[in-house]
Amino acid sequence: MRFSVGSSVFAAVLLVASCEHPAKTDGKPGSDTPVAEPVVAPAPPPANRPQVFLSTPSGEIPVEVEVVSTEAKIERGLMYRQNLPLDAGMLFLLPVTKDWTFWMHNTLIPLDMIFIRPAMTIAGIVENAEPKTETIRTVGEPSRYVLEVNGGWTKAHGVVKDAKVRFANVPDRPAPPAR
Repeated sequence: MRFSVGSSVFAAVLLVASCEHPAKTDGKPGSDTPVAEPVVAPAPPPANRPQVFLSTPSGEIPVEVEVVSTEAKIERGLMYRQNLPLDAGMLFLLPVTKDWTFWMHNTLIPLDMIFIRPAMTIAGIVENAEPKTETIRTVGEPSRYVLEVNGGWTKAHGVVKDAKVRFANVPDRPAPPAR
């Protein structure tokens, strides 16, 4: 089917006109006074969301965390995840204090691993752990918790070894299984 120039222009005008949304009015008959749309703010995050706060020279930096404490969830960690929100992480509540080792098998994104002592200070940091590897990562010092965040996050925020850490709204770690 062929259109003349006049038909094409008419069709384009009709298409544009049909896509426009009419302005809201004050609802009075015959009135075309526009009324502003109400601005709806996003709902605030729940007040009891788990967070880890890390001390830096410029103050505490919060990280919203997913907490894992069962053997199955600890073993899976962040494997198969395509991304991690910017200031989010995963907090591992480990059953004992020891020199923990982690690997990146089936982990698809680079991570920083922050190993935390029971005294709530940073034992060490593994920065930018390469994804999809079985290379063992450790800091050579006992820890009780490990916080994983996006690769490069600790350097960008000035987080260093021996910095203080505190938890907010993190549930108690379950007791280790009886043997």
